[in-house]
Amino acid sequence: MDPVLVAAVARVAAGEKVNVSRVCRDCGVSRAVFYRKLDRFLEHGSAGLTPRSRAPHTHPTSTPAHVAEAVVRARKELADEGWDHGAQTIRWRLLDIAATGVHPGGGPVLERGEVPSRATIHRILLARGQITPQPRKRPHRGRRFVHPAPNAVWQIDGTTTELADRTRATVVQIIDDHSRLDIACHAAASENSQAVWQALSAGFAAYGHPACVLSDNGTAFSGKRRQWPLVETERRLARLGITTIVSSVGHPQTCGKNERAHQTLQRWLAARPTPHTLDELQTLLEAYRRGYNHRRHQALDGDTPAQRFHATEPAHPAGPAPHVAGHLTRTVSTTGVIRFSGASIGLGRHHAGATAEVFWQGDRLTVLIDDTVAASLTLDRTIRYQRTTNLSPMR
Repeated sequence: MDPVLVAAVARVAAGEKVNVSRVCRDCGVSRAVFYRKLDRFLEHGSAGLTPRSRAPHTHPTSTPAHVAEAVVRARKELADEGWDHGAQTIRWRLLDIAATGVHPGGGPVLERGEVPSRATIHRILLARGQITPQPRKRPHRGRRFVHPAPNAVWQIDGTTTELADRTRATVVQIIDDHSRLDIACHAAASENSQAVWQALSAGFAAYGHPACVLSDNGTAFSGKRRQWPLVETERRLARLGITTIVSSVGHPQTCGKNERAHQTLQRWLAARPTPHTLDELQTLLEAYRRGYNHRRHQALDGDTPAQRFHATEPAHPAGPAPHVAGHLTRTVSTTGVIRFSGASIGLGRHHAGATAEVFWQGDRLTVLIDDTVAASLTLDRTIRYQRTTNLSPMR
């Protein structure tokens, strides 16, 4: 306040005669303001002259304290359990508790009508300092591509974790593209063809054969990156009539659903005691799958992966695939050997340094050097070094 106005108010309150009109004119206020200040001064003393908050005395639309506490508690419970704990997931948890009337942790239960909206939950978390605003993180506006039926495409990939003794382990994880269902999680020492096939076999037993399997360029999934004809996984899938697709090198977003599933799995594992063995890790993975497959999913509009998977007739393989064939060249080593699809084929030292042309169909191949047949055989996958005597006839 203007000191002149303060002095005038104090003098009038003390009983002195003051030209109120002149004071108001000099201070640029109305007589009504002067006498309002005088009333406050007479009631509260000098404290009555300080500015007052213009906030309303009541907040009829504010969130009740017990609702805000339930929101914060739900977020902590989800985080402690290792699940995603965003505003939408918190709301679903509160709705599920309200529907059953029982809180799994023994906490208070909100009525269904008390459960706040996603936006209100976000504001509560923001006000409580539970989240940090990220203005540059824009919400996803694009249309997600989803295959039209379950089992149309399975995405497969491996993610690493550690056992209690700091030994690295691999989890081969398979996600159904249509429903986000976790088809299989298999614990293994490394990402190898045996572990990959065990994961796929578990998926086949539980959900049938998919029409297609999508993977990255890991050598356990595909030989494309190293220009191999086919790896064991691709050959086995081809025999079942299952198509294989490999993402481009350096484009992990092609397998984005699986990459996102890895994040959820890793967060869930981090919230639990570290397993000591692969068997203990596998037990954890099965518990994770049971929980994940029956939890509401934001990308599924609140459905669970299990609900979405069983809501539509699944796709099936097109049928036995035709024999995959091709042609490539190899340089004969100094010991007279060429490498093909993980096998060593001896052609003789007299061919050292020559260029061999390999024509293959499935596991059958013919090797030409200078347009002359150097070898013709069917690969024996049980051994590494392939004998070229007693040649198998071409059919």
